[in-house]
Amino acid sequence: MAGKIFYREREKITEGKKQPRFKLVAVADVNLKVYGKHLRRSELEQIASSVGADLILLTHGDKKYKDEEIEVED
Repeated sequence: MAGKIFYREREKITEGKKQPRFKLVAVADVNLKVYGKHLRRSELEQIASSVGADLILLTHGDKKYKDEEIEVED
């Protein structure tokens, strides 16, 4: 089974600036350490292809859940 790399688009990014646009969120079933906070799409694709993982873009959540408390178990 191929590993998965989850990433999302950064929220605080201005149009026209040459800054990396994506943030790495999670990695599943891949032996990988990432030291950068923000990455470009091409960098993510190179990492995924070299470790044999799939890239998964996380979408923004629904606003209807914004005010609800979510309990997370450890």
